[in-house]
Amino acid sequence: MKSSEIMRIGELAERFGLAPHVLRHWEAMGLLAPAARVNGRRRYTADHLVRVLTIIRAKAAGMSLEQIREVLTVSGQAERHALLQRHHDELERRLAEITASKALIEHLMRCTADDFTQCPSYRRLAETAPGIQDFHVLQTGDCVV
Repeated sequence: MKSSEIMRIGELAERFGLAPHVLRHWEAMGLLAPAARVNGRRRYTADHLVRVLTIIRAKAAGMSLEQIREVLTVSGQAERHALLQRHHDELERRLAEITASKALIEHLMRCTADDFTQCPSYRRLAETAPGIQDFHVLQTGDCVV
């Protein structure tokens, strides 16, 4: 898109697989600057395109619309960095949980135990999962795989 090119709301929404009402909602929330109007119709620029892409990527990273608005509107790089650091820390925590869950599932796909909850290797994996730090009653031993 050329910097001088303008798009109607439907064109911008279509580029990202969104419904036009989503863009109107983001405008109402202060996430997206109101588009200039020509004959009463919204006209979006390359800056809007970048902003929509930013919102979509932030949502994919797990940020709420309120968090995104806060990051987009905070004054000062230090404040923005602090907000993003908190979100980064939360993503790291979630990644650790996902990694532990993936390890459990991968083990279950290989395990031949009739009752996988009694498999010593599975129990060791479950014991090390995030949020189960005080669960030390699990047995240890070899997997029945």
